[in-house]
Amino acid sequence: MDFFTIVQLGDASIRMAIPLLLACLAGLFSERAGIFDIGLEGKMLAAAFLSAAVSFASGSVWVGLLAGIGISIALSIVHGLASITFRGNQLISGVAINFFAAGLTVVIAQGWFAQGGRTPSLSGAARFDGIDFPGALTRVREKMQASPGMQFYSEFVSGHSILVYIGLLSVPLTWWILYRTRFGLRLRAVGEAPEAVDTAGISVVGLRYSAVIICGILCGIAGAYLSTAVQAGFTKDMTANRGFIALAALIFAKWRPWYALGACLLFGLFFAIDNRFQNIQLQVLWIMVILIGASAAMVLYAIKREKIDVIVLGGLSAVLTVIALATWVGSTGEEAGLVAALFETVKVPSQLIQSLPYLFVVIVLAGFVGKAIPPRAGGQPYVKER
Repeated sequence: MDFFTIVQLGDASIRMAIPLLLACLAGLFSERAGIFDIGLEGKMLAAAFLSAAVSFASGSVWVGLLAGIGISIALSIVHGLASITFRGNQLISGVAINFFAAGLTVVIAQGWFAQGGRTPSLSGAARFDGIDFPGALTRVREKMQASPGMQFYSEFVSGHSILVYIGLLSVPLTWWILYRTRFGLRLRAVGEAPEAVDTAGISVVGLRYSAVIICGILCGIAGAYLSTAVQAGFTKDMTANRGFIALAALIFAKWRPWYALGACLLFGLFFAIDNRFQNIQLQVLWIMVILIGASAAMVLYAIKREKIDVIVLGGLSAVLTVIALATWVGSTGEEAGLVAALFETVKVPSQLIQSLPYLFVVIVLAGFVGKAIPPRAGGQPYVKER
């Protein structure tokens, strides 16, 4: 693998990580205020549809972006009404938003455009294009022949849409808001001890609504990015469970902005590998070393954890071991024995590559949920004392 290929992989990782990062930061604001939001997926999906539809109808991607943010904020307010005002179950409210968005986006898209639940393809001013920085190369052949520094600048730094840079800048902005402003201090306090905030004369309800609205804004940008920057239009279920992966990244990051960036980049790397390297070929020996080595590491880690971690990680380790053994046995032919089969080169199944992000979600939730302590008042409706 040459340097330019590594740079391309890093570039794809950032592109794939941005919607996860925005959704993760959205959940960070909401959960720091004590409101668990399972509905990140639904908000992203609704924003992806409406931003693509409005962009096509208006011819302006910025109008579409505002429409996507608007519908996401509207769903956030619905979630706030259910969980804050009426003190309903926050998890059920979030799941309802997911079902609502998954069904209604397809129905409306079919009614408006009659293209099987999709929107028409976007082009020109109706979608976000990459921004080429001064001096950056734009042709792939020129990049391949350029110096490593120019390859890094032209492929990794330059060429992204404006939403990528907004997503990356949102990390230090989130850190500054949460840890360097009075609003952030109060927001974190609401998630830990809302009664203390109320005693100080600060509105708990107002702060929590502010958090869910910020969550809606970030989810709206994430959804619009998927349909107007990554792709040129909306397709059914195009978020592909990214909202749930963002929640896993949030737990992995322990509700901290900079850790969230690292977690989302790691998930983005798995998606990038799936997109860039769909025909990976390895010797059977290396496949077995990777799978069985990962299985052994998970088992050793799980032994020191709780019983549920042993069950989950042990079961996943068993599955990976079976896959490794099946690959070994399946590569033996009439002429090659078991030993010779270890050195046979086989294609890594694309389904295994596609499952990497979701396998990592299982590992994160099983291995790190015990260490990650959520906000103390998270998921609990606040009842003001009289």
